[in-house]
Amino acid sequence: MHQVAQLITRDNEPKIVVLSALSGTTNTLVSIGDALAKGDKEKAKQIIDQLEGHYHAFILSLLLKDATRDKANKIISEHFEFLNIITRISFNEALNKDILAQGELMSTKLFSLYLEEQGIKHALIPALEFMSIDANDEPQVPVIRQKLMPVLDANKEVGLFITQGYICRNSKGEVDNLKRGGSDYTASLVAAAANCTVCEIWTDIDGMHNNDPRVVEKTVPVEQLSFEEAAELAYFGAKILHPTCIWPAQLEKVPVKLLNTMQPEAAGTVITQEAGSVGVKAIAAKDGIIAINIKSSRMLLAYGFLRKIFEVFEKYRTPIDMITTSEVAVSVTIDNDQFLATIIKELEPFGTVEVDKEQSIVSIVGNDIAQTQDILSKLFDALKPVPVRMVSYGGSKHNVSLLIPSGEKQHTLKLLNKGLFGLN
Repeated sequence: MHQVAQLITRDNEPKIVVLSALSGTTNTLVSIGDALAKGDKEKAKQIIDQLEGHYHAFILSLLLKDATRDKANKIISEHFEFLNIITRISFNEALNKDILAQGELMSTKLFSLYLEEQGIKHALIPALEFMSIDANDEPQVPVIRQKLMPVLDANKEVGLFITQGYICRNSKGEVDNLKRGGSDYTASLVAAAANCTVCEIWTDIDGMHNNDPRVVEKTVPVEQLSFEEAAELAYFGAKILHPTCIWPAQLEKVPVKLLNTMQPEAAGTVITQEAGSVGVKAIAAKDGIIAINIKSSRMLLAYGFLRKIFEVFEKYRTPIDMITTSEVAVSVTIDNDQFLATIIKELEPFGTVEVDKEQSIVSIVGNDIAQTQDILSKLFDALKPVPVRMVSYGGSKHNVSLLIPSGEKQHTLKLLNKGLFGLN
């Protein structure tokens, strides 16, 4: 928070700062909800007490003045009193959403106190007053704009606004959350709704890298990506950005910058309408993939066969990542096994169904790579030792995707890093 305060006061440009919960808090709140859902109030109370102790210790590091620390301790005590009350009443999903909201509410209030202690003029604006989702759990930028602009106008003299990420209200007016993408999603929605000049996402890495730095030793940040390229990378496994965070900014043509809190001078990655250059830019990998092969020499070429297959996945709200077809079979991949057994049962009347679990999708992303000379030859030369299960090529001009066994992922990423980027 000390570092964030320095970052947001480096210039006098008006800013809306979206904060997430303190590190580890949301996972802990999930554990509290899980314990209460199982009726284990004693375990829930134990977790609550440990978390409260963590926050009181955090206050001692964050704040310097006794008066401000007293205010902070009072705020924390109020939030944990609420959590303790929940352990004594009937638990339900609505209460669980209230539990999950506590992290962002506490972090923003504590950060606001720190800014107050530093004499930094600002306004704390509650996200629950403007951030909302509809009956399908989807946020609508025009609705958010309609609610947000009056809040900003009411504080015109202030150039710095602090608000919560992740949390929102649902169509019933209850406390809820954005689920996918969390605070980054909020930032992108706010940037789009407020017609901001830029949306900056600050993390602990200097932008989107050309490969997974957790697996490959030599990686480099990508200078510029188009919205389409960034969306492909985010969807297919790049952890720095969730795919939902792209569309609000893209909708209003707000550039997104991915920057490093620990190295604020690093250029990072800028995401705009323009790709900036042609060719392969980055590789991402997505685990937990299940391949389903439906083989039927009798029905495949029959009218409506593919539609009937897709209707099974639609019925169980299970998205398909990749698809390939031949004269006698169709193969698809999914990343959610919640309804797998039922889906297989409904597919069996169409033919023989085979399932391969523990697969990974490796996605090679760049501008116009489908038309870029030598990309495919370099790609498959690099992958000679790898048993590739499926290839998706041509569906997008920005992406070539491969399905491989998950055990081959690390080896594949290293081979591609050398073959496509010349980095060992």
